[in-house]
Amino acid sequence: MSSLTILAIETPSLGDRSYLVHDGEVAFVIDPQRDIGRVLALLEEHHLRLTDVFETHIHNDYVTGGLALAQRTGAAYHVNAADEVSFERTPITDGETVAAGSRMKIRAIATPGHTFTHLSYALLDGDEPYAVFTGGSLLYGATGRPDLLGEEHTDALVRHQHASAHKLAEQLPDEAEVFPTHGFGSFCAATQSESTQSTIGQEKRSNPALTQDEETYARELLEGLASWPAYYAHMGPANAAGPGAPDLSPVQPADAHELRRRIEAGEWVVDLRNRTAFAAGHAPGTLNFGLDGPFATYLGWLIEWGTPVTLLGETADDVAEAQRELVRIGIDRPAAQATGGPEYWTDGTLASFATGTFADLEQVRRHRPVLVLDVRRADEHEKTRISGAMNIPLHELPQRVAELPDAEVWVHCAGGYRAGVAASILDAAGLRPVAVDDSFANAEDVGLPVVGSEV
Repeated sequence: MSSLTILAIETPSLGDRSYLVHDGEVAFVIDPQRDIGRVLALLEEHHLRLTDVFETHIHNDYVTGGLALAQRTGAAYHVNAADEVSFERTPITDGETVAAGSRMKIRAIATPGHTFTHLSYALLDGDEPYAVFTGGSLLYGATGRPDLLGEEHTDALVRHQHASAHKLAEQLPDEAEVFPTHGFGSFCAATQSESTQSTIGQEKRSNPALTQDEETYARELLEGLASWPAYYAHMGPANAAGPGAPDLSPVQPADAHELRRRIEAGEWVVDLRNRTAFAAGHAPGTLNFGLDGPFATYLGWLIEWGTPVTLLGETADDVAEAQRELVRIGIDRPAAQATGGPEYWTDGTLASFATGTFADLEQVRRHRPVLVLDVRRADEHEKTRISGAMNIPLHELPQRVAELPDAEVWVHCAGGYRAGVAASILDAAGLRPVAVDDSFANAEDVGLPVVGSEV
């Protein structure tokens, strides 16, 4: 089995991993993302024949590339027989073993919890498990969240999740390596971990699902769950319908007049540059979701679903990268694009706003009153916050801008990315933001009054 190779295909912007496993000739794939070109490139690079594609579950945080990949390569597409889908698949059930080529065997293990029909897949060496692909079941130091199917199912699912973790721990040897799909920043994870690899034995020692009794695990997990992106509501239906391959060809260009028309029509015109460059100068009314952060997660979370999106990038490659990110969450075709810089994107004067640090904020507060706006999630704000700060989580801001007074608004988050997005929203609404581009860990150190449970 040591001759087998497991390649992780990272999607950092969504916090997920897909996996390609091969024996030098034949390959199978677990939970492929929508942009299947990355898988196809690996198959070509290693001269592999893809025989099987496996889904651990009907995903809630991205649009799958599984059906398109199977159709492109002729591979069998394995989806739980209990899942209600609108496409032809190779149904698979708990305990079923699939041979991939002559040297690899994969056994399905029912692990409900993240969804009711979730499967994990054990990779066998003979009849012994060598590794396990756990999807949204057993993660590194955590489990997938159980609340994405609705509040009415959460209690049942969290108890299924606890039982499924124990099932894996009982059926698999301690040395079996664990390869989850979620848990690398994905909001599908109940909590986050810094780990990049693990085994069943390590999880037995550190994972709350395996170290706590069911009641304690359920209570603490549910108490710690935070908000999840609004676009998740569209992912399950899209995946059950059978998404095809995305169209990543360039979209029509737009000049400054066309961009202004789209902004005035209420469409989103999105500047992909980093937050520092955007603050220094941008086309009025544009919004800043930089490619240097979780671009698709936050754009998909904030936008009213179906609103046309136009992309502004310094280069065509930037726009192409943004298109690739967006198809992963089901925003298939931007309305238009423009490249170059803000001087090409407006016929008038550029807009701008100030940036600062927490040290700057501490000094300013000595001389004049300002509003401190914290756009972190409510759970983050509750744990520790600047005394007197107003909290409007970023994902609520577009609907709550009217709550803000006509004042100088110093907007902050944990590290700067969300504050940059928020400042662009406030600027487009005619307010006077100052974006705090700094780590929140510095706030108390520079003398700002910080309160909360973690102080």
